Amino acid sequence: MLINSAVYDDGRLVAEPALDGVSEALAARESGFLWIALRDPTDDELARLQHELDLPPLAVEDARKGQQRPKVEEYGDITFAAMHLLETGPEGLDVGEVHVFVGPRFVVSVRHRSNQGFLGVRDRAEREPELLRQGPGFVLYALMDAVVDRYIPLMDGIEAELEKLEETMFLRGQDRQAVVQQLFALKQRLATLRHAVTPLLEVTAKLHGGRVPVVCKALQEYFRDVYDHLLRIQASIDAARETIIAATQVNLTLVTIDESLVTKRLAAWAAIFAASTALAGIWGMNFEKMPELKWAYGYPMALATIALVSGALYWRFKRLRWL
Repeated sequence: MLINSAVYDDGRLVAEPALDGVSEALAARESGFLWIALRDPTDDELARLQHELDLPPLAVEDARKGQQRPKVEEYGDITFAAMHLLETGPEGLDVGEVHVFVGPRFVVSVRHRSNQGFLGVRDRAEREPELLRQGPGFVLYALMDAVVDRYIPLMDGIEAELEKLEETMFLRGQDRQAVVQQLFALKQRLATLRHAVTPLLEVTAKLHGGRVPVVCKALQEYFRDVYDHLLRIQASIDAARETIIAATQVNLTLVTIDESLVTKRLAAWAAIFAASTALAGIWGMNFEKMPELKWAYGYPMALATIALVSGALYWRFKRLRWL
């Protein structure tokens, strides 16, 4: 589906051609560039753009199929970039994609499986014509910067949930199984974010310093800024992963401690009842020569002895903090 099709010259919107007429719209002007945005396009729409703009077939095939790893590839004077779009869903993070074709006089963005648009990027650029004057390379930067900026709140949310879990982990009566489930849910979200950030960090490093694609040459400091953002997110991901591993180990240790405390309590009560049972069993043997058998205070004395022994054991286990 076509979202936008616009020709910009000297930083200003001058035409909005249909897909079948984009090559004529560019040919009618000596300067300027075309910016097209598609969402979940049909094969026919991609085929028409490929014919109009002479897009590389392999890159078009990637954009048609989706499911691409974040990457940046060069096909002559055309640069192709693939990035992951992440959204919070009911069961973690939903993964969409955006593929960007950047030529000397055009930018085409193809969005798959995502409700996150880039109208805000276009509006910002149109409000600041001096940005659009920098050409298609700036649009690639703006799209990449918007994608990366959307990773930051997701990372902040994971860190906030992790801090909250750490605060409640040591509370008495905490459901350890629920804590482990939440930790693994956070770990899955973190892995999804990592799969989006790490490859993009690798390819963004190639967009500044040394040999870079032609469209990125004049904007290397902009792409270095995107790289710095990705580097900070990557550091946060690594720190959060270590925290989750440590929290999981601590939680499992707490489970072991809780089980040990239960075992100690059971052992203490078993010892108290064992002493009572032993004394009752001894005095319960109905032998004729049994001491104190016919003594008037024999029964109360037996009960008192049982109570005294049980009380002494209870006091001892209480001091040991078994009870």
